[in-house]
Amino acid sequence: MFIRDKEQTSVVFCVFDALPWPGIDRAAEEFLSTARGREVYASEPSLVELLDDRKSLRGYPEGSVAQAYCDFMDREGLSASMLVDETEAKQGGRPRYADRIQWYIDRQRDVHDLLHVLTTYGRDALGEQCVLAYVFKQRPSWGHIFIAYAGALVTRRKVRTPAPVLRAVREAQVMGKASARLAEQSIRDLLAMRIEAARKQFGIRPPRYYGEVHRVWREAGFEPF
Repeated sequence: MFIRDKEQTSVVFCVFDALPWPGIDRAAEEFLSTARGREVYASEPSLVELLDDRKSLRGYPEGSVAQAYCDFMDREGLSASMLVDETEAKQGGRPRYADRIQWYIDRQRDVHDLLHVLTTYGRDALGEQCVLAYVFKQRPSWGHIFIAYAGALVTRRKVRTPAPVLRAVREAQVMGKASARLAEQSIRDLLAMRIEAARKQFGIRPPRYYGEVHRVWREAGFEPF
């Protein structure tokens, strides 16, 4: 279903439930035991409120991560709260605990669209697969890597061209290995940075094979988006 319609995110949540990140509680505790973790926890109680305050974000300078994020979200018709609503609808009344572990888990979700902005991967099916592969080292749920590669294999089978689909996903995974966990950064500080400086800090370079896939598909008459 998700391959036919990438907006069917409920399917993604089912995969993550089946193939979770078993060490997320320990990762949260380790981060929050540090001075930086406690500082981020105190200063950013809700990323959704921060990221959906579009008026404040538009006050940042041109060329900043904040401006790039607003441009992306406006173009795609998205908001941070939309992903929250989708998650909560899928959970079907599952209890939530207003504690520091839940705060950490929520941040993993809330930085998703920032990952698109930083990596330059779009919201086409391949772009989503690349983002999931990129974030695997930061958020090692086998659901991420399963969807990334299974989706790439199905895409390659459905769109029969020489496009390097699997190489694009692998390139994203390799690039993500050197990156710090975005959810453990001060997102307020990140938003103020120049977009190119932020990409350099996270070791993000322009992806080669993702663009090559798009080029090959368009030459063959297929629209990537």
